[in-house]
Amino acid sequence: MQVQGRVVICDTIDDVGISILKKAGLVVDYKPDIELDELLTLVGDCDVIVVRSRTKITKTIIDAASKVKIIARVGVGLDNIDTNYAHSRGIKVLYAAEAAMNAVSELVIGHMLALSRNIPKANDGIKNGKWLKKELVGSELKGKYLGIIGVGNIGRNVGRLARCFRMSLIGYDIFPINQDYVREVGMIKTDLKTLLENSDFVTCHVPLTENTWHLMNSETLSYMKPTAFLINTSRGEIIDEESLFRMLSEKRIAGAALDVFEVEPPTNTKLLHLPNILCTPHIAAQTKEAQELASNVIAEKVIQTLLSNK
Repeated sequence: MQVQGRVVICDTIDDVGISILKKAGLVVDYKPDIELDELLTLVGDCDVIVVRSRTKITKTIIDAASKVKIIARVGVGLDNIDTNYAHSRGIKVLYAAEAAMNAVSELVIGHMLALSRNIPKANDGIKNGKWLKKELVGSELKGKYLGIIGVGNIGRNVGRLARCFRMSLIGYDIFPINQDYVREVGMIKTDLKTLLENSDFVTCHVPLTENTWHLMNSETLSYMKPTAFLINTSRGEIIDEESLFRMLSEKRIAGAALDVFEVEPPTNTKLLHLPNILCTPHIAAQTKEAQELASNVIAEKVIQTLLSNK
């Protein structure tokens, strides 16, 4: 069934989604590098706005988008969209959280292995002519406790992968954790403080909200064991980077792996240069498979939503 309407795509997405939208009859303006001034001139004649994380959909843009019925986020997290104001204007906000689940989960496991086996230091040593074998006694994931903060789609998938390494799971969430999942993986449900005090690895999988901003701060970080590692692939603002810098510098926690930062690209260079931190440039969902799936999922959701509104 054909759908009428105009779509503006404000960030780079996989071609498969663009093709699906066009085949459905929609007019697509693909503007992956669009800036605010141009966007404000285009949205008045659009039915759908599609973004990833670069473009911020603010009240100003929504006010200019008099015809817009849908704002669609190709990926996870809606902190770049003023969702409350969009909903107040009757605009539906769609996203494709399920598309990145496997890619993000695999990166978390990769970060845990890199931290526990000192892989970055080993790699740098070899390339600089140093044979650091005696210094690089690592630890195994088997038998360790993984604390999962936020047991949603991604958190649950991380847990399933971690069980393949015979890790034990501790979970915390402000929402009820699925009981079938708890039984499936043998997860211990607890409060945040208890999780941090008992976990060998802590991984964050929560959205950015007023309640989760700087969730990991000087107080909560102090609960962690000195041998524990912190991993964040959710949103950079979940962690107070100044507090993390102090904890890592003083070796009050063993190390951290960050894929996201309070400011991106990161400007906190003193944190980045610590020897016990591993950094990647927000690549958790940056796989060919995840990008293609996210683009596909959003295109299908947009079409189905437009059809249901007819």
